[in-house]
Amino acid sequence: MPLTESIVLSAPQARVLGALIEKEVTTPDYYPMSINALINACNQRSNREPVMDLDEEDVRQALHRLEDLNLAGRARGADGRVTKYEHWLGEAFNFSRAETALVCVLLLRGPQTPGELRGRTERLHRFDELTDVVGGLQKLMEREPALAAILPRQPGTKESRYAHLLSGGIETVSATENALGRHAALPGAEPDAGQENRIARLEATVTELRQELVALRQKIDDLFGDG
Repeated sequence: MPLTESIVLSAPQARVLGALIEKEVTTPDYYPMSINALINACNQRSNREPVMDLDEEDVRQALHRLEDLNLAGRARGADGRVTKYEHWLGEAFNFSRAETALVCVLLLRGPQTPGELRGRTERLHRFDELTDVVGGLQKLMEREPALAAILPRQPGTKESRYAHLLSGGIETVSATENALGRHAALPGAEPDAGQENRIARLEATVTELRQELVALRQKIDDLFGDG
């Protein structure tokens, strides 16, 4: 079923969903997942922000809610005595691999810049260029309702960060960050999404041009270094 604006995932529900998406790709031999494996995946000390300490009851309650939303639940047609769990994100949204990877990492690690997302999605989907990341985020932002947004730029930072909207709007994301002790977002009106996206694309282009310039200089040095 399509996600509606009234559906907002809690932090444990978002973590469980993100863990299921990640493990389907990174450890397919152990997917669908048992409840114990899912608990361990949710509470990993690496590739998770913030680190959580969910217990079995937390994860089971999250799974019940996700099943009500048709986003995840008991694996269909799975055999064996141990109950296994899977996500149904593909049925709910028909994501591309790029969109799935971006949503997964945003669920697991919170708001991030395109550069951070490019590095952290490597095991899930390879983005050849930073502009590909921005393009994938743009597709998420253009969905109805939108599934991603650009956050107000933090003081002293050069790059914009993007957040998923499966746990609410920008105000909810900012409140969650404050509760976790992160820097508060800039006060005032919400940013113009189109303008912020153009800035992000320009930043990505500048980064790519700099990389090409470094490579070109290296080639020149290799050709004429002995002259």
